[in-house]
Amino acid sequence: MRAVAYSQPLPISHENSLIDLELPVPEPVGRDILVEVKAVSVNPVDVKVRAHRTPQNGQPFVLGWDAAGVVVKAGPEAKLFKPGDRVYYAGAINRSGSNAEFQLVDERIVGRMPGNLSFEEAAALPLTTITAYEALFDRLKVRDAVPGAANALLVIGGAGGVGSMTIQLARALTDLTVIATASRPETMDWVKTLGAHHVVDHTQPLAAQVGALKTGQPGFVFSTNQSDSYVADVAALMAPQGRYALIDDPASFNIMPFKSKAISVHWEMMFTRPLYQTEDIQRQHQLLNEVAGLIEAGSIRTTLTDVLGTINAANLKKAHALVETNRTKGKLVLAGF
Repeated sequence: MRAVAYSQPLPISHENSLIDLELPVPEPVGRDILVEVKAVSVNPVDVKVRAHRTPQNGQPFVLGWDAAGVVVKAGPEAKLFKPGDRVYYAGAINRSGSNAEFQLVDERIVGRMPGNLSFEEAAALPLTTITAYEALFDRLKVRDAVPGAANALLVIGGAGGVGSMTIQLARALTDLTVIATASRPETMDWVKTLGAHHVVDHTQPLAAQVGALKTGQPGFVFSTNQSDSYVADVAALMAPQGRYALIDDPASFNIMPFKSKAISVHWEMMFTRPLYQTEDIQRQHQLLNEVAGLIEAGSIRTTLTDVLGTINAANLKKAHALVETNRTKGKLVLAGF
């Protein structure tokens, strides 16, 4: 089968940063299913792994943690899917990825693909959907109000892939007032179309802008990027006993400004359940199915913004380079081989 992989951490501009190659088609065992990949999207995690992690045993490693495709074979213990089913999923960070014609994935982290979406539209969703859903309901527990706080959520980095899904899920599944950050006219318009009640500029001090909204001190903040840059500002604008979540990888992160308000800090990593085979691993299957229903009902829409061509090394290099700018909105997708 055709695949795209990397052999060593290299700048994306290097000719061998990503390479086309042929690999054998894998065989599903246990609860794995074999999926024929129809479309993939590119996330910051693809960039981080390619740039910093050396593949084990000197073997090329296939990246890709978002896919939509068709089940072609199911392992002997698989119960949730059968050949012919259309699915979407993010996969597991410790397994071979979706930048290949065929991929093995544990069915417990796979959802049924929304019936009203194309493969390209569906591939834009899984990783960011799981991240946003888990951050809202498993980490921040936004349905459990913070006493005395405004029932409001600040999403830092609202126009990115995760921010785009967080806004939509919060609007579809809660009564939170959603405040999103964005800094350019096009990204401000984007978060408004996704349902943000208010937009503030993250290139300017946040506390003053949020205060000027007269919504009260938010009980919840979800930071998707540059979290270390906003700590003091966020501590000032949040309500006492609020809950704060982040997903990025700051080189250092001083949480002391949160102490006096007893603000709790929560890391979200959507790979935790599959990586550690947690007792509730199948929750990802369930939430992806729930979101598929919301999409079919018109409550949520895809965050696809551009299709960059077929799945090959040249096009994936373009996608990685764009993601590295940290200025994309929504999701970049590639489709077919």
